[in-house]
Amino acid sequence: MSKMSDMAQTIEELRTAAAAITDAANWLAQQFSGEGNGKQHLNESAAKADEPKPALTLEQVRAVLADKSRAGHTAAIRDLLQKYGASKLSQVDPKNYEALLRDAEVLDHAT
Repeated sequence: MSKMSDMAQTIEELRTAAAAITDAANWLAQQFSGEGNGKQHLNESAAKADEPKPALTLEQVRAVLADKSRAGHTAAIRDLLQKYGASKLSQVDPKNYEALLRDAEVLDHAT
């Protein structure tokens, strides 16, 4: 993993965290300002939940799996790739990236 792709991943994570903090601050401001009503807020929350999440990229998945591999889970990563019908990450169907990452997240808890 190159330093540039690590930096790009870190920047993306910071942007995601900043967006979450902004959303929380806006929600708190709305709750304590008395503006709007609860029903309107629920409708906005439902609409936001319906928005599609941005698709994971190969680079994002690779960064997570590389960290897991460095943490001693290389064999488990190979098993996960095989579970998704691939011998290497580039062969995994992008629609399976999210599920692959969910499976990889449990590796730290399995040891």
